[in-house]
Amino acid sequence: MTDATPFDEGLQAERTLLAWRRTALAFVAASLVGTRVMADAGPVVIGVGLAGIALGGVAYLVASARYRTAHAQLVAHGTSPRPGLALAAMSASVLMLGIACAAYVLAEAVRR
Repeated sequence: MTDATPFDEGLQAERTLLAWRRTALAFVAASLVGTRVMADAGPVVIGVGLAGIALGGVAYLVASARYRTAHAQLVAHGTSPRPGLALAAMSASVLMLGIACAAYVLAEAVRR
């Protein structure tokens, strides 16, 4: 019996997709909660929180597209592409959440 797949049958690409999706959904949920908690801090914080939500959604969609590309490339050539765009979107999302949290802490410090 010959191996029909040019890559390992351990489903690494599928597990990676699921991990990216879980991370993106968790970040969207954290951004939603953070935006709700910090809504009274002003429109800038709300805008940053909404941008974090949007970037988490983008990371989810990019992970799905990347999986399709990686799977096609694994089947055709036996190699997978680099993580570039999905990693950048998630990093930008984490940065947005950090900015929102810092703005909230500063606004609370000024208010008191």
